[in-house]
Amino acid sequence: MRIVAAGVSGFIGSRLVAALRERGDEVVTLVRRPPGGPSEVRWDPDGGEFDAAVLDGADAVINLCGAGVGDHRWTDSYRDTILSSRVRPTALLAGACVERGVPALVNASAVGYYGHRGDERLDELAPAGTSFLAGVCVRWERAAAPAADGGVRVVHLRTGLVLGRGEGLLGQLDTVIRLGAGGRLGDGRQWCPWISIEDEVAAIVHLVDTPVAGAVNLSAPEPVRNAELVRAIGRALHRPTPWIVPGVALHLVVGAFADEILHGQRAVPVALEESGYRFRRPELADALRAELG
Repeated sequence: MRIVAAGVSGFIGSRLVAALRERGDEVVTLVRRPPGGPSEVRWDPDGGEFDAAVLDGADAVINLCGAGVGDHRWTDSYRDTILSSRVRPTALLAGACVERGVPALVNASAVGYYGHRGDERLDELAPAGTSFLAGVCVRWERAAAPAADGGVRVVHLRTGLVLGRGEGLLGQLDTVIRLGAGGRLGDGRQWCPWISIEDEVAAIVHLVDTPVAGAVNLSAPEPVRNAELVRAIGRALHRPTPWIVPGVALHLVVGAFADEILHGQRAVPVALEESGYRFRRPELADALRAELG
């Protein structure tokens, strides 16, 4: 297959590109810096700079673009960055897929789509929430609508908490717990819809190949509460996790993002499992052993 991929410089994208190339796919990556070789093409989605001819002959486009939601405090300016870094590339690629006749657009989204829903079990038919990130996800997915309207198979990857060594939430908790300062966040009852990096990558590859369209939750079959996630990481590292990080302390450190940390989504992968995907690491303890050794 010939695949064009954007936003793949991070730990999910880099592993995804490696997996696709390992199985023999031709992968062209869109980059914002000067290209480093024939498999890279420069683009600037903020300025609308993109030669859509790169999509000619592509079997699928994968778009994982988006600024990290936890990378900076949520000033008004950074909230705009979180939104625009997702919507602009998606809109540009959606239109180009129709123009160039690309059969499939596999586009990132997040379980944040569902907002703060307590213990409600959330499959892909659940409505959007009302939080800031829920609003971002709604507009993000809506930006791909022109592709779906134009006959392109569009998949929205509603990804949960991806567990990978040294990366994302696991990387942060790993360091803290190794230092003996680990503990639950707030009351620890918020749901954490986790997924191993192995399954995240394998599921995306599966969705490139499988005629599925619409929203797909990328999370393991059994989400856990934050307190259990922290305890499980502690067990994998053979370290105690006795502490409690109060919500007020989180707000002081990370600002408004604390509201997302202290609430969760009990998301379940109904569409993914119905599509025939079988999880490599469905159990949290096994997923953590694979990453933390």
